Amino acid sequence: MLLKNCKVLYKNKESIKDILVADGKIVKVYNCSEIEELDIDDIIDVDNNWVLPGVIDVHTHMRDPGLCYKEDFETGSKACAKGGVTTFIDMPNTVPNTTTKKILDDKEMNSKNRSYVDYGFHFGGSKLDNSGEIRKVKNRVASTKIFLNMSTGDMLVEEDKVLENLFKESKIVSVHAEEEMVDRAIDLARRFKTPLYLCHLSKKSEVEKLRAAKKEGLKIYGEVAPHHLFLNSSMANSLLMMKPELKEKSDNEALWLGLQDGTIDTIGTDHAPHTLEEKNLKVTYGIPGVENSLELMLKELYKKLDMKTLQNIMSKNPAKIFGIENKGKLEIGYDADLVVVDTTAKETIKNKDIVSKCSWTPYDGIVGGGKVLSTIVRGKLVYDGKNFIEKIGEGVSYKNV
Repeated sequence: MLLKNCKVLYKNKESIKDILVADGKIVKVYNCSEIEELDIDDIIDVDNNWVLPGVIDVHTHMRDPGLCYKEDFETGSKACAKGGVTTFIDMPNTVPNTTTKKILDDKEMNSKNRSYVDYGFHFGGSKLDNSGEIRKVKNRVASTKIFLNMSTGDMLVEEDKVLENLFKESKIVSVHAEEEMVDRAIDLARRFKTPLYLCHLSKKSEVEKLRAAKKEGLKIYGEVAPHHLFLNSSMANSLLMMKPELKEKSDNEALWLGLQDGTIDTIGTDHAPHTLEEKNLKVTYGIPGVENSLELMLKELYKKLDMKTLQNIMSKNPAKIFGIENKGKLEIGYDADLVVVDTTAKETIKNKDIVSKCSWTPYDGIVGGGKVLSTIVRGKLVYDGKNFIEKIGEGVSYKNV
Protein backbone atom coordinates (compact mmCIF):
# COMPACT_ATOMS: atom_id res chain seq x y z
CA MET A 1 0.00 0.00 0.00
CA LEU A 2 1.16 3.51 -0.82
CA LEU A 3 -0.48 6.53 0.81
CA LYS A 4 0.25 9.63 -1.25
CA ASN A 5 0.11 13.33 -0.33
CA CYS A 6 -0.21 12.80 3.42
CA LYS A 7 -0.04 15.75 5.78
CA VAL A 8 1.92 14.35 8.72
CA LEU A 9 3.86 15.35 11.79
CA TYR A 10 7.09 13.50 10.99
CA LYS A 11 10.21 13.95 13.09
CA ASN A 12 8.40 16.80 14.85
CA LYS A 13 7.90 18.70 11.58
CA GLU A 14 4.60 19.24 9.75
CA SER A 15 5.06 18.27 6.10
CA ILE A 16 3.56 16.45 3.10
CA LYS A 17 4.88 12.91 2.67
CA ASP A 18 4.18 9.63 0.90
CA ILE A 19 4.01 6.57 3.16
CA LEU A 20 4.93 3.11 1.92
CA VAL A 21 3.42 0.15 3.79
CA ALA A 22 4.41 -3.51 3.41
CA ASP A 23 3.69 -6.60 5.53
CA GLY A 24 1.63 -4.47 7.90
CA LYS A 25 4.48 -2.09 8.73
CA ILE A 26 5.52 1.41 7.76
CA VAL A 27 8.62 0.75 5.66
CA LYS A 28 9.43 4.15 4.18
CA VAL A 29 8.35 7.77 4.44
CA TYR A 30 9.20 9.79 1.33
CA ASN A 31 9.25 13.41 0.39
CA CYS A 32 6.70 13.50 -2.41
CA SER A 33 9.29 14.64 -4.98
CA GLU A 34 11.67 11.80 -4.06
CA ILE A 35 9.45 8.77 -4.51
CA GLU A 36 10.86 6.07 -6.72
CA GLU A 37 8.99 4.06 -9.31
CA LEU A 38 7.14 1.32 -7.47
CA ASP A 39 4.99 -1.51 -8.77
CA ILE A 40 2.07 -1.09 -6.36
CA ASP A 41 -1.57 -1.79 -7.08
CA ASP A 42 -2.96 -0.36 -3.84
CA ILE A 43 -2.38 3.40 -3.99
CA ILE A 44 -4.47 5.84 -1.98
CA ASP A 45 -4.20 9.57 -2.58
CA VAL A 46 -5.27 11.24 0.66
CA ASP A 47 -5.28 14.68 -0.99
CA ASN A 48 -3.20 16.55 1.62
CA ASN A 49 -5.44 15.51 4.51
CA TRP A 50 -3.89 14.70 7.86
CA VAL A 51 -2.63 11.16 8.44
CA LEU A 52 -2.31 10.39 12.15
CA PRO A 53 -1.07 7.35 14.04
CA GLY A 54 -4.12 5.30 15.01
CA VAL A 55 -5.77 6.22 18.29
CA ILE A 56 -5.18 3.79 21.16
CA ASP A 57 -8.04 3.80 23.67
CA VAL A 58 -6.91 1.87 26.75
CA HIS A 59 -10.19 2.31 28.65
CA THR A 60 -13.23 0.66 27.06
CA HIS A 61 -16.08 -1.57 28.22
CA MET A 62 -17.18 -3.64 25.24
CA ARG A 63 -19.75 -5.60 27.33
CA ASP A 64 -18.67 -8.91 25.80
CA PRO A 65 -19.34 -11.48 27.21
CA GLY A 66 -22.43 -11.22 29.35
CA LEU A 67 -23.93 -7.86 28.43
CA CYS A 68 -23.91 -8.04 24.64
CA TYR A 69 -27.32 -6.42 24.24
CA LYS A 70 -25.53 -3.11 25.03
CA GLU A 71 -22.41 -3.68 22.92
CA ASP A 72 -20.28 -6.56 21.67
CA PHE A 73 -16.84 -7.00 20.17
CA GLU A 74 -18.02 -6.52 16.60
CA THR A 75 -20.17 -3.44 17.16
CA GLY A 76 -17.70 -1.90 19.60
CA SER A 77 -14.82 -2.39 17.17
CA LYS A 78 -16.92 -0.80 14.42
CA ALA A 79 -17.38 2.24 16.65
CA CYS A 80 -13.62 2.27 17.14
CA ALA A 81 -12.88 2.10 13.41
CA LYS A 82 -15.37 4.87 12.64
CA GLY A 83 -13.75 7.04 15.29
CA GLY A 84 -10.15 6.43 14.22
CA VAL A 85 -9.34 4.06 17.08
CA THR A 86 -7.09 1.28 15.78
CA THR A 87 -6.46 -0.42 19.15
CA PHE A 88 -8.69 -0.69 22.21
CA ILE A 89 -8.09 -2.29 25.59
CA ASP A 90 -11.15 -3.84 27.22
CA MET A 91 -11.88 -3.58 30.94
CA PRO A 92 -12.52 -6.70 33.08
CA ASN A 93 -15.96 -5.94 34.52
CA THR A 94 -17.84 -8.07 32.00
CA VAL A 95 -19.97 -11.05 33.08
CA PRO A 96 -18.21 -12.98 34.45
CA ASN A 97 -15.54 -10.57 35.69
CA THR A 98 -12.15 -11.27 34.13
CA THR A 99 -10.43 -12.28 37.36
CA THR A 100 -9.09 -15.78 36.60
CA LYS A 101 -6.82 -17.19 33.92
CA LYS A 102 -9.63 -19.46 32.72
CA ILE A 103 -12.01 -16.54 32.21
CA LEU A 104 -9.29 -14.59 30.37
CA ASP A 105 -8.62 -17.63 28.16
CA ASP A 106 -12.33 -17.85 27.33
CA LYS A 107 -12.56 -14.11 26.65
CA GLU A 108 -9.60 -14.25 24.26
CA MET A 109 -11.12 -17.19 22.39
CA ASN A 110 -14.50 -15.46 22.25
CA SER A 111 -12.91 -12.39 20.65
CA LYS A 112 -11.06 -14.05 17.77
CA ASN A 113 -12.15 -12.99 14.27
CA ARG A 114 -14.79 -10.61 15.64
CA SER A 115 -13.02 -7.25 15.70
CA TYR A 116 -12.28 -4.74 12.96
CA VAL A 117 -9.37 -3.27 14.93
CA ASP A 118 -6.67 -4.62 17.25
CA TYR A 119 -7.44 -5.14 20.93
CA GLY A 120 -6.19 -6.22 24.32
CA PHE A 121 -7.48 -6.81 27.84
CA HIS A 122 -7.04 -5.58 31.37
CA PHE A 123 -7.25 -8.18 34.15
CA GLY A 124 -9.38 -7.58 37.22
CA GLY A 125 -8.23 -7.48 40.82
CA SER A 126 -10.64 -9.22 43.20
CA LYS A 127 -11.53 -8.70 46.85
CA LEU A 128 -11.11 -12.48 47.13
CA ASP A 129 -7.35 -11.91 46.53
CA ASN A 130 -6.61 -13.32 43.10
CA SER A 131 -2.93 -12.33 43.21
CA GLY A 132 -2.02 -15.89 42.23
CA GLU A 133 -4.10 -15.55 39.07
CA ILE A 134 -2.43 -12.22 38.28
CA ARG A 135 0.95 -13.95 38.47
CA LYS A 136 -0.16 -16.40 35.73
CA VAL A 137 -1.39 -13.80 33.23
CA LYS A 138 0.34 -10.48 33.84
CA ASN A 139 2.46 -10.69 30.67
CA ARG A 140 -0.69 -11.26 28.59
CA VAL A 141 -2.64 -8.23 29.79
CA ALA A 142 -2.21 -4.47 29.78
CA SER A 143 -2.62 -4.09 33.55
CA THR A 144 -4.46 -5.19 36.65
CA LYS A 145 -7.58 -3.02 37.10
CA ILE A 146 -8.46 -2.35 40.73
CA PHE A 147 -11.61 -0.56 41.87
CA LEU A 148 -11.26 1.47 45.08
CA ASN A 149 -14.62 3.24 44.85
CA MET A 150 -17.26 1.11 43.17
CA SER A 151 -17.65 -1.83 40.80
CA THR A 152 -19.64 -4.95 40.01
CA GLY A 153 -19.19 -8.50 41.27
CA ASP A 154 -16.11 -9.03 43.48
CA MET A 155 -14.02 -6.20 42.04
CA LEU A 156 -14.37 -3.51 44.73
CA VAL A 157 -11.27 -4.09 46.88
CA GLU A 158 -11.14 -2.53 50.34
CA GLU A 159 -8.93 -4.75 52.54
CA ASP A 160 -5.38 -3.47 52.98
CA LYS A 161 -3.74 -6.89 52.83
CA VAL A 162 -5.54 -7.86 49.63
CA LEU A 163 -4.60 -4.55 48.01
CA GLU A 164 -0.98 -5.05 49.02
CA ASN A 165 -0.90 -8.51 47.43
CA LEU A 166 -2.52 -7.25 44.21
CA PHE A 167 -0.01 -4.40 43.90
CA LYS A 168 2.93 -6.71 44.62
CA GLU A 169 2.01 -9.11 41.81
CA SER A 170 0.98 -6.61 39.11
CA LYS A 171 3.31 -5.22 36.47
CA ILE A 172 1.15 -2.06 36.39
CA VAL A 173 -2.09 -1.22 38.20
CA SER A 174 -4.92 0.75 36.60
CA VAL A 175 -7.20 2.11 39.28
CA HIS A 176 -10.65 3.59 39.63
CA ALA A 177 -9.91 5.99 42.47
CA GLU A 178 -11.73 9.19 43.30
CA GLU A 179 -10.69 12.01 45.66
CA GLU A 180 -9.13 10.55 48.85
CA MET A 181 -8.80 7.15 47.20
CA VAL A 182 -6.29 8.71 44.80
CA ASP A 183 -4.07 9.26 47.84
CA ARG A 184 -4.49 5.63 48.86
CA ALA A 185 -3.57 4.38 45.38
CA ILE A 186 -0.50 6.63 45.19
CA ASP A 187 0.64 5.45 48.62
CA LEU A 188 0.39 1.80 47.54
CA ALA A 189 2.34 2.55 44.35
CA ARG A 190 4.99 4.31 46.40
CA ARG A 191 5.33 1.47 48.90
CA PHE A 192 5.52 -1.37 46.38
CA LYS A 193 7.20 0.53 43.51
CA THR A 194 4.40 -0.58 41.19
CA PRO A 195 3.61 1.67 38.21
CA LEU A 196 0.16 3.20 38.63
CA TYR A 197 -2.35 4.45 36.04
CA LEU A 198 -5.07 6.72 37.42
CA CYS A 199 -8.18 6.28 35.29
CA HIS A 200 -10.62 9.05 34.40
CA LEU A 201 -9.41 11.91 36.58
CA SER A 202 -12.26 14.37 37.01
CA LYS A 203 -11.32 16.97 39.65
CA LYS A 204 -8.77 19.72 40.01
CA SER A 205 -7.63 18.25 43.33
CA GLU A 206 -6.93 14.87 41.68
CA VAL A 207 -4.78 16.53 39.01
CA GLU A 208 -2.83 18.28 41.77
CA LYS A 209 -2.23 14.96 43.54
CA LEU A 210 -0.92 13.45 40.30
CA ARG A 211 1.29 16.47 39.64
CA ALA A 212 2.82 16.17 43.12
CA ALA A 213 3.40 12.42 42.70
CA LYS A 214 5.22 13.00 39.42
CA LYS A 215 7.41 15.67 41.01
CA GLU A 216 8.26 13.11 43.68
CA GLY A 217 9.58 10.87 40.90
CA LEU A 218 6.92 8.17 41.17
CA LYS A 219 5.99 6.16 38.08
CA ILE A 220 2.40 7.33 38.03
CA TYR A 221 0.29 8.25 35.01
CA GLY A 222 -3.05 9.98 34.57
CA GLU A 223 -5.96 9.68 32.15
CA VAL A 224 -8.86 11.97 31.37
CA ALA A 225 -12.07 11.09 29.52
CA PRO A 226 -13.45 13.47 26.89
CA HIS A 227 -16.69 13.87 28.84
CA HIS A 228 -14.77 15.32 31.80
CA LEU A 229 -13.18 17.85 29.44
CA PHE A 230 -16.22 18.90 27.41
CA LEU A 231 -19.15 18.40 29.80
CA ASN A 232 -19.80 19.53 33.37
CA SER A 233 -22.37 19.30 36.15
CA SER A 234 -24.42 22.20 34.79
CA MET A 235 -25.37 19.92 31.86
CA ALA A 236 -26.15 16.81 33.91
CA ASN A 237 -29.31 14.80 33.25
CA SER A 238 -30.37 11.16 33.39
CA LEU A 239 -28.29 10.31 30.32
CA LEU A 240 -25.15 12.08 31.52
CA MET A 241 -24.64 9.92 34.59
CA MET A 242 -21.29 8.19 34.97
CA LYS A 243 -18.64 7.40 37.57
CA PRO A 244 -16.80 9.61 38.28
CA GLU A 245 -19.68 12.02 37.83
CA LEU A 246 -19.42 15.32 35.96
CA LYS A 247 -17.79 18.09 37.96
CA GLU A 248 -17.59 21.90 37.79
CA LYS A 249 -16.40 24.08 34.91
CA SER A 250 -13.33 24.92 36.98
CA ASP A 251 -12.49 21.21 37.00
CA ASN A 252 -12.78 21.14 33.18
CA GLU A 253 -10.22 23.94 33.06
CA ALA A 254 -7.86 22.18 35.48
CA LEU A 255 -8.01 19.00 33.40
CA TRP A 256 -7.17 20.89 30.20
CA LEU A 257 -4.24 22.51 31.98
CA GLY A 258 -3.10 19.05 33.11
CA LEU A 259 -3.05 17.91 29.49
CA GLN A 260 -1.22 21.00 28.33
CA ASP A 261 1.56 20.82 30.92
CA GLY A 262 2.06 17.05 30.63
CA THR A 263 0.64 16.11 34.02
CA ILE A 264 -2.15 14.06 32.39
CA ASP A 265 -0.76 11.52 29.95
CA THR A 266 -3.66 10.04 27.99
CA ILE A 267 -7.21 10.27 26.71
CA GLY A 268 -9.29 7.22 27.61
CA THR A 269 -12.98 7.29 26.81
CA ASP A 270 -14.31 4.94 29.52
CA HIS A 271 -16.64 3.81 26.72
CA ALA A 272 -19.46 2.29 28.77
CA PRO A 273 -22.56 1.86 26.61
CA HIS A 274 -26.04 1.31 28.01
CA THR A 275 -29.33 1.34 26.15
CA LEU A 276 -31.44 4.48 26.24
CA GLU A 277 -34.20 2.44 27.88
CA GLU A 278 -31.89 1.57 30.78
CA LYS A 279 -30.66 5.14 31.15
CA ASN A 280 -34.19 6.54 31.22
CA LEU A 281 -35.64 3.86 33.49
CA LYS A 282 -33.32 4.33 36.48
CA VAL A 283 -29.98 5.83 37.48
CA THR A 284 -27.46 3.93 35.35
CA TYR A 285 -23.82 4.96 35.36
CA GLY A 286 -21.83 5.00 32.14
CA ILE A 287 -21.88 6.57 28.67
CA PRO A 288 -20.51 5.61 25.25
CA GLY A 289 -17.59 7.58 23.83
CA VAL A 290 -15.09 5.69 21.68
CA GLU A 291 -16.79 6.68 18.44
CA ASN A 292 -16.44 10.42 18.99
CA SER A 293 -13.25 10.93 20.99
CA LEU A 294 -10.95 11.97 18.15
CA GLU A 295 -13.40 14.36 16.51
CA LEU A 296 -14.00 15.99 19.89
CA MET A 297 -10.30 16.43 20.65
CA LEU A 298 -9.75 17.87 17.17
CA LYS A 299 -12.13 20.70 18.16
CA GLU A 300 -9.33 22.06 20.32
CA LEU A 301 -6.50 21.60 17.82
CA TYR A 302 -4.38 24.75 17.66
CA LYS A 303 -6.46 26.23 20.48
CA LYS A 304 -5.87 24.14 23.61
CA LEU A 305 -3.72 21.47 21.95
CA ASP A 306 -1.06 21.32 19.27
CA MET A 307 -0.75 18.34 16.92
CA LYS A 308 2.21 16.84 18.79
CA THR A 309 0.34 16.85 22.09
CA LEU A 310 -2.76 15.39 20.47
CA GLN A 311 -0.81 12.48 19.01
CA ASN A 312 1.09 11.93 22.25
CA ILE A 313 -1.99 11.70 24.46
CA MET A 314 -4.08 9.63 22.04
CA SER A 315 -1.45 7.31 20.53
CA LYS A 316 2.16 7.46 21.71
CA ASN A 317 1.66 7.65 25.48
CA PRO A 318 -0.96 4.85 25.79
CA ALA A 319 1.35 2.47 23.89
CA LYS A 320 4.38 3.47 25.94
CA ILE A 321 2.68 3.27 29.35
CA PHE A 322 1.29 -0.21 28.81
CA GLY A 323 4.10 -1.55 26.64
CA ILE A 324 1.90 -2.18 23.61
CA GLU A 325 4.38 -3.33 21.00
CA ASN A 326 4.95 -1.59 17.66
CA LYS A 327 2.08 0.85 17.99
CA GLY A 328 1.43 4.51 18.70
CA LYS A 329 3.82 6.23 16.29
CA LEU A 330 4.00 7.12 12.63
CA GLU A 331 7.55 5.83 12.23
CA ILE A 332 9.42 3.29 10.11
CA GLY A 333 9.13 -0.19 11.61
CA TYR A 334 5.91 0.48 13.48
CA ASP A 335 2.57 -1.11 12.65
CA ALA A 336 0.82 0.76 9.85
CA ASP A 337 -2.09 1.79 12.08
CA LEU A 338 -3.11 5.03 10.41
CA VAL A 339 -6.09 7.37 10.34
CA VAL A 340 -6.86 9.82 7.54
CA VAL A 341 -8.69 12.87 8.90
CA ASP A 342 -10.23 15.91 7.23
CA THR A 343 -9.73 18.57 9.90
CA THR A 344 -11.71 21.10 7.88
CA ALA A 345 -14.93 19.09 8.19
CA LYS A 346 -17.08 20.47 10.98
CA GLU A 347 -19.98 18.05 11.16
CA THR A 348 -22.64 17.87 13.85
CA ILE A 349 -22.52 14.66 15.90
CA LYS A 350 -25.92 12.94 15.73
CA ASN A 351 -27.47 9.91 17.37
CA LYS A 352 -28.72 8.65 14.01
CA ASP A 353 -25.14 8.23 12.78
CA ILE A 354 -23.91 6.16 15.73
CA VAL A 355 -22.80 2.58 14.93
CA SER A 356 -22.30 1.48 18.54
CA LYS A 357 -25.04 -1.00 19.46
CA CYS A 358 -26.44 1.36 22.12
CA SER A 359 -27.32 3.78 19.26
CA TRP A 360 -26.79 7.07 21.08
CA THR A 361 -24.06 9.50 22.07
CA PRO A 362 -23.77 12.02 24.92
CA TYR A 363 -22.36 14.44 22.35
CA ASP A 364 -25.50 14.59 20.17
CA GLY A 365 -25.74 18.09 18.69
CA ILE A 366 -22.09 19.04 19.27
CA VAL A 367 -20.09 20.09 16.21
CA GLY A 368 -16.95 18.00 15.85
CA GLY A 369 -13.52 19.19 14.81
CA GLY A 370 -12.84 16.77 11.97
CA LYS A 371 -14.04 13.72 10.10
CA VAL A 372 -12.36 10.31 9.84
CA LEU A 373 -12.05 9.52 6.13
CA SER A 374 -10.40 6.13 6.51
CA THR A 375 -8.95 3.85 9.18
CA ILE A 376 -6.08 1.48 8.43
CA VAL A 377 -4.97 -1.33 10.74
CA ARG A 378 -1.62 -2.99 10.05
CA GLY A 379 -1.71 -1.78 6.48
CA LYS A 380 -5.25 -2.91 5.70
CA LEU A 381 -8.21 -0.61 5.17
CA VAL A 382 -10.93 -1.44 7.68
CA TYR A 383 -13.12 1.67 7.30
CA ASP A 384 -13.40 3.90 4.21
CA GLY A 385 -15.53 6.69 5.66
CA LYS A 386 -18.79 4.86 4.92
CA ASN A 387 -18.21 1.11 4.89
CA PHE A 388 -16.57 -1.39 7.23
CA ILE A 389 -14.32 -3.59 5.14
CA GLU A 390 -12.89 -6.53 7.06
CA LYS A 391 -12.62 -7.89 10.61
CA ILE A 392 -8.85 -8.26 10.80
CA GLY A 393 -8.36 -7.28 14.45
CA GLU A 394 -5.86 -9.27 16.51
CA GLY A 395 -4.76 -9.30 20.11
CA VAL A 396 -1.82 -7.03 20.86
CA SER A 397 1.49 -8.05 22.43
CA TYR A 398 3.17 -6.36 25.39
CA LYS A 399 6.76 -5.68 26.31
CA ASN A 400 8.06 -4.89 29.79
CA VAL A 401 7.22 -1.38 30.93
